[in-house]
Amino acid sequence: MSSIQDHISAAIVQILESSRDFLGCDIPSQITLDRPKNRDHGDYATSIALALAKPSGKSPRDIAQIVQKGLIALPEVAQVDIAGPGFINITLAKSSQGEVIASIFRQAEKYGHATSMSGVSVNLEFVSANPTGPLHLGHTRWAAVGDALGRLLAATGASVTREFYVNDRGNQMELFGASIRAAALGKARPEEGYHGAYIEDIAHEIVAAHPEILQLEGAEAISAFRDYGYALQLKDQQRVLDDLGTHFDVWFSEKSLFENDFFNHSLEKLRQQGHVFELDGATWLRTTDFGDDKDRVIIKSDGSFAYFAADSAYYINKRERGFDICIYMLGADHHGYVGRLKAIAACAGDDPEYNIHVLIGQMVKIMEGGEELKLSKRAGTIITLEELVEKVGVDAARYTLIRYPVDTPMVMDVDVLRSRTNENPVYYVQYAHARICAVLRNASELGIVYGSEFAAEYELLEHHRERELMGLLGEFPKVVSGAAELREPHRIARYVEELAGVYHRFYNDCRVLPMGEEPAEPIHSARANLCLATAQVVANGLSLLGVSAPERM
Repeated sequence: MSSIQDHISAAIVQILESSRDFLGCDIPSQITLDRPKNRDHGDYATSIALALAKPSGKSPRDIAQIVQKGLIALPEVAQVDIAGPGFINITLAKSSQGEVIASIFRQAEKYGHATSMSGVSVNLEFVSANPTGPLHLGHTRWAAVGDALGRLLAATGASVTREFYVNDRGNQMELFGASIRAAALGKARPEEGYHGAYIEDIAHEIVAAHPEILQLEGAEAISAFRDYGYALQLKDQQRVLDDLGTHFDVWFSEKSLFENDFFNHSLEKLRQQGHVFELDGATWLRTTDFGDDKDRVIIKSDGSFAYFAADSAYYINKRERGFDICIYMLGADHHGYVGRLKAIAACAGDDPEYNIHVLIGQMVKIMEGGEELKLSKRAGTIITLEELVEKVGVDAARYTLIRYPVDTPMVMDVDVLRSRTNENPVYYVQYAHARICAVLRNASELGIVYGSEFAAEYELLEHHRERELMGLLGEFPKVVSGAAELREPHRIARYVEELAGVYHRFYNDCRVLPMGEEPAEPIHSARANLCLATAQVVANGLSLLGVSAPERM
């Protein structure tokens, strides 16, 4: 359903279209309305007159006056002012300013959702850790951000498949098997193997379930420990991710690309596109045609597939499974993959600016007691996802990991995240929701009539704090669409933090509940409905982050 903001935007388009002969230029199909920082400048503002000045050859003020004349005729609009060189400031009529509340009530948990990506199938691959050890802090960041991005894309209409690429092939798997076997036999593990305490745990579990494995020798023994250990470690990763609230639709095995001969199939497809060549006995993909820093070997001169072959085959596999957009969420050490992955898409005949998106996440540090934590009880090196959740809880871990842009390093302070103060951002937002719920419980006890079915007198909401709050509530759909389009879930976290702050200021300046023996008045009902709408939007925002909205704290 359209909002009052959408209605006014559409009206401006129609006004400009009716003046096309005068303007002599193309009219945009959508007009962006911004919320002025200074509420004295109205409820909405647009710079469309400035944007059209050059292509039309007309004065910005002349264009603004055309818009002004058309908008002031709308019953929803009380005032239209032209500021500076041609900015248009729009103030809503009192009778329509509560439309945002009604819109929130109509759409409830769907408020903020859109249809901009309807019909688009997205493969969202993230975490994709080796099945040889516990998930660490780097994986944790993507586990939270990737899940939130999936929720965002789905909220804008996309069909999203969350996928975990299991690197279950290669030398690391053999070292994994050899390390477990060494631990089971009480021997020294390979120098380049795995040395965390979890290896001993896996070895004990395997031997307890399969005591006959100790009788195996050589490569057969290593393969058996590898396969049993792989199954146990993958199951453990799935458990830890589930506990974080991150669930995958597909666990894709790298080995399956070999077992199904998909490498040769994908190579033939690339060859048909004309970008495969032979040199020095090896088979290459000419990725430099599409901006890569060098061409890439697919088949080595000894006849074995290079690792790049897996990247190529996997991308083509995704596209052949029907995905329109393939999103890769990679770690900080994968910057070099951006160019090569986009080149693969181009070599496959796709649009690298549409069909493939690569996001790079920076590292996370965790502080406790003023010191950085580096050692894990279980992994022996870096702190694990499970240990972080044990320290701060699921909500605090998810929210904090999501609230920063992923292309910047971040620091998590355990002491802050454990605190019940405004310094803790997740507590600050959740407390706002719980506070609203408490206010509404008190309103019910005092006999104040409110609710989605109650037509409150919203024209009574004249205080600048009330208008500020309603204006921000109206921004939520635009924030969701922008966050999805830019692949930046942190924008949702920053929005709900701003909303919590605006609500607290409204609550302090505008009395929702009557004092003492005062009777309940229509203003109290209108403010209670504004509170209810705010709680809905806070809950919707937290839901997109996979974070709970408690009613009591």
